[in-house]
Amino acid sequence: MSVRRSRRSPAVAVAVVLLLLAGCGSGSGSDSTTATDAGAAAGPAHEGGNAAPEERQGGTGAATDTRVDQRSIIYTGSLQVKVDDVAAAARRAAATATRAGGFVGADQRRSSDADAVAELQLRVPADRFYAVVEELADLGVQQQREINTQDVTEESIDLDARITSQRARVESARRLLERASSISDLVTLENELGRREADLASLEAKKRRLTDLTALSAVTVTLVGPDASIAEEKNEIGFLVGLRGGWKVFLTSMTVLLTVLGAVLPWLLVLGVPLGVLWWLRRRHGKRRPEATPVAPLVTTPPPAAAPPPEGGAPTPVPHTRSSS
Repeated sequence: MSVRRSRRSPAVAVAVVLLLLAGCGSGSGSDSTTATDAGAAAGPAHEGGNAAPEERQGGTGAATDTRVDQRSIIYTGSLQVKVDDVAAAARRAAATATRAGGFVGADQRRSSDADAVAELQLRVPADRFYAVVEELADLGVQQQREINTQDVTEESIDLDARITSQRARVESARRLLERASSISDLVTLENELGRREADLASLEAKKRRLTDLTALSAVTVTLVGPDASIAEEKNEIGFLVGLRGGWKVFLTSMTVLLTVLGAVLPWLLVLGVPLGVLWWLRRRHGKRRPEATPVAPLVTTPPPAAAPPPEGGAPTPVPHTRSSS
């Protein structure tokens, strides 16, 4: 019996070491390694009553539920309605969104006369989307309507699976952190746990954003007065089009130049006028001052030396000057 026990103890020790190594590898390995553990951990969750209908039918690999009420769809719409009173129509549009269980996300208005324009961005529940659109169209004369849908069912299911897998990875890292026996292992596992928790928080934020977009649809309604004109500009080419564009640019440039001149003019009056007066006075004073005559330097030239008399001859006669008489 003692021989058998001595043989079994090394085998048990090796098995424990292998299990620990497998746990460490699953905690710091790739996503493909942990996906299996996450699927095993998520199995009971899928079997429960809180699982999504698509997941109960086999997860992402099986056929999903094709019923409209079980799909995640994002509805967006835009309306342009011509009304007699823009302010009153805007109040009615806001009240319509509030009654449906939504709210006004943004409100932009221009002018208050017959050419007034108001643009409201409404958020309403998805199941009340079409009803709200019809009520908004009845505010006046509908000029334009555009409705778009985006099916994000597969993306939502994929996010759910990734969140479940990431939660399992976080729990695995926490369990390994509790069993850490050295400082180096503790630091490594803390860094890994922080990274996994950050990834989990990012996935959960994406899921919340997607849930918000599918739960509350966006409707943009533009209310225009009787004289308002917000028709879309068509792409035109030609000489007259270029001339109109150049004239608009010229007027805009002149407006900018006049604005700059108006901003600089007070400084010119305050600083430029005194400086100009001082310059004029200085110049006038400079003209009145007499100009000094330059004095030529006195240069003394020595008298010419007399020529020496010729040797052995009579002196050179001196010419007589003629008298004035």
